[in-house]
Amino acid sequence: MNPATNEVVKTFEPHTAEEVKQKIEAVDKGFQKWRQTTFAERAKPMQKCANILENDAEKYGRIISLEMGKPLKDGIAEVKKCALACRYYAENAEDFLKDEEVETKAERSLIAYQPLGVILAVMPWNFPFWQVFRFLAPALMAGNTGLLKHASNVPQCALAIEEIVRKAGFPDDVFYTLLIGSKEVNAVIEHVAVKAVTLTGSEAAGANVASVAGKEIKKTVLELGGSDPFIVLEDADLELAAENAVKSRMVNTGQSCIAAKRFIVVESIADAFLEKMKEKMASLKTGDPLQDNCDYGPMARVDLAEELEEQVKKSVAKGAEIVLDGGREGKDSAYFKPMILKNVKPGMPAYDEEMFGPVAAVIVANDEAEAIRIANDSRFGLAGSVWTNDQERGLKVARQVESGAVFVNAMVASTPEMPFGGIKKSGYGRELSYVGIREFVNQKSIWVGPGPSNKQGD
Repeated sequence: MNPATNEVVKTFEPHTAEEVKQKIEAVDKGFQKWRQTTFAERAKPMQKCANILENDAEKYGRIISLEMGKPLKDGIAEVKKCALACRYYAENAEDFLKDEEVETKAERSLIAYQPLGVILAVMPWNFPFWQVFRFLAPALMAGNTGLLKHASNVPQCALAIEEIVRKAGFPDDVFYTLLIGSKEVNAVIEHVAVKAVTLTGSEAAGANVASVAGKEIKKTVLELGGSDPFIVLEDADLELAAENAVKSRMVNTGQSCIAAKRFIVVESIADAFLEKMKEKMASLKTGDPLQDNCDYGPMARVDLAEELEEQVKKSVAKGAEIVLDGGREGKDSAYFKPMILKNVKPGMPAYDEEMFGPVAAVIVANDEAEAIRIANDSRFGLAGSVWTNDQERGLKVARQVESGAVFVNAMVASTPEMPFGGIKKSGYGRELSYVGIREFVNQKSIWVGPGPSNKQGD
């Protein structure tokens, strides 16, 4: 379904239980060969993956736009970012996973990093290429094989990713896409060949996957929701902060786990900041996501826009004030114009819940200490940012914010070099960096004792 037009673009038949079973068995068999390959052998097709992503970025960016409404220019940028991850792991995986010598009483002792086997990835629609490749690149470079259960509204993206892997020259049996619904995921996790699961998605989906995998004693990495704080202190550059506040709230039409959602502003500069933020957010243009002049597109589905609208209504009914009015264009539309709410308090959805769309919640704090308290007053802990002209002060505040990442005077973003993941209800485990590639390997301790003595004349 194209969310910009509500037109059905294409329909798909889900894979049958037998087809799923065959694909699982195929990647399990493929693992036995793939694990024996060298890092150099794995790096060649991974580098080709990067080339394909770069050369055909517009083709794949267009698929993203048609399936989930992302502006084409942003879809192209997302595809090109995937190429960075492919190159990063192609160039660094061997170093990240080399034997680590440890000084002990043994003749020799080391930690060896060895692949686990088949990894299942359950991935979301909001960054339908990037979320997959940040799992795919490290998993395959580590010697694992993979299965992808993508969100049901982006099947063309899922199949395109499988196509890219094939074109790059990977063996057919190292990666498959499973076109199945969420109800079929449990059976895949329970299959003896599947050794671990990584999921990016909702709290409820993460809890279910973790529960099933836990019963099977299988490793999981969960990257769930976020309600990221954007802390603006009184000594911040307000122009810079307001500009990045709008960018961070509106990235992917507000449909990003690491988008800033709660804007916690020290009272002395709150009015000035809010005025700048309102002006910049009101100037954004929407329209056809395939056109260059589109700053933000529709939300990914009509029902998601409806849910966001309901959260706003409930917050306003409890006392939140609308500073920038916007909202849905019609009951059958997935388009949602940006909104800013202030006087947001505990007990309101805008304070307590994740607002997964273009609505900013502004919360005024008396001072730095209260800003930190409010930032931590959330069940989520994915990321956040701090804005101040004093770098050391920013670092001090960053250390006190309860989250997996904090950016000082910069918009939160994921990059191949840095670990990505959250704490509290935002999940556990890490993707990206050397930390991410070590999540799905056996960190094996090998201890070598003294050998038998060689006696003369034996």
